[in-house]
Amino acid sequence: MRGFAEAEDLSGVVSDALGKRHRIAGVDRLRGGTKKGVYRIRLDGAGPASLIVYRWADEENFWPGAAGEVTDPFAPVSGLVPFLAARRRLDEVGARVPRVLWADDTRRRHAADVAVVEDITGGPLEALFDTDPGRADAALNDLARTLDLMHRHHAPRYGRVDLLERGGIALGDSCEQLVLDRALRDLDEAAGRDTRMAAARGRLDERLRELRALVVPRTEYGLIHGELGPDHVLVSAEGHPVLIDVEGLMYFDVEWEHVFLRLRFGERYAALSRPGLDPRRLGLYALATHLSLVAGPLRLLDGDFPDREFMHAIVEHNLHEALALLP
Repeated sequence: MRGFAEAEDLSGVVSDALGKRHRIAGVDRLRGGTKKGVYRIRLDGAGPASLIVYRWADEENFWPGAAGEVTDPFAPVSGLVPFLAARRRLDEVGARVPRVLWADDTRRRHAADVAVVEDITGGPLEALFDTDPGRADAALNDLARTLDLMHRHHAPRYGRVDLLERGGIALGDSCEQLVLDRALRDLDEAAGRDTRMAAARGRLDERLRELRALVVPRTEYGLIHGELGPDHVLVSAEGHPVLIDVEGLMYFDVEWEHVFLRLRFGERYAALSRPGLDPRRLGLYALATHLSLVAGPLRLLDGDFPDREFMHAIVEHNLHEALALLP
């Protein structure tokens, strides 16, 4: 059984962040997190009415296995260090992220890495598309400007921001080769779990290698979120987009970001699309992304992730999309 944090577990965190004068009126664990716990803390007394606590603890992580190697841009990432590194970089380029009120990774007083951040009360962009389309469209256009700032912020090396910040060097020789290698692993894993993938394994393998052979080397990389959907964008009270789940921030081919944006935003992606993207990279990265979104959810379903129907739907959609990309 997983033991999530309760009010008594988080009262010390709130006291350290805001002082002992604040009392917790209620705690809600927000759904959607798979690597960390995200808690909305409702407060009595002067000051903010609520705040958010991030808690990076083993019992909050639904992904099987340990964290991956930091040199691999695609390795599972979790913890306060990559979060703070990503936040610093996004601040530098002018991308809005929740303001950090307090953070601690010493584990002297608390059993996990924890951070207290402001509560962005305008809700997720995903929900606003239905409840307030005008406000959502304005935030979407603002998001496009934010992404332009990020994607035009270049570096001569690819890799996760926290790695490069320490002078480290990322795994591999190129983004496109990393994507191919990962896609082949995802294909192997998916084929071992689903008979439809197993039947198409040879053709998918061949298609991935064909697409990789078309990609021309590159020596400059943009700053990308990596998994940016409308659920990872909150909208502030002023109507501005605020990025969350930023721990995986990295320098990489911006086409990798655009493939995911197109997948998650659907018909609304037109507001985020930009000219000048490499169609050869888009082709390889689209197929690789669909394979990742088959293998990853199937892996997650090996554990006790609660929203199983949702994960099965992701598998089915992306399996059909991957097969549709075969010639």
